[in-house]
Amino acid sequence: MLNNLLPPPPAFPASAKNDLNSMWEGVPILKRTIEAGYLPKEEKLPFIKKASDKFDILKVFIRLLRELNIIDQKKYLALQTIIQEIGRMFGGWMKSLPQNHL
Repeated sequence: MLNNLLPPPPAFPASAKNDLNSMWEGVPILKRTIEAGYLPKEEKLPFIKKASDKFDILKVFIRLLRELNIIDQKKYLALQTIIQEIGRMFGGWMKSLPQNHL
């Protein structure tokens, strides 16, 4: 859907592959997850929910990369395996917490 709205992007330049700026959405997700790890159980849910929301955006971004042929099918399938596992972890963590802090 989104790939019809955007112009085809150029391939990632080799110089950008090791650039810290290309770590995009992963940093805020990691930051929220680490912050939640140090909080009391009753305060964790908002942090985990925000990290999960950012992770959902990352999933769409990765799907878009595949649809635009920026990453190949093999790499996409490998990422999907990891994405599904992380999603299950977020879901399990949120279910284990008191739900009155949304």
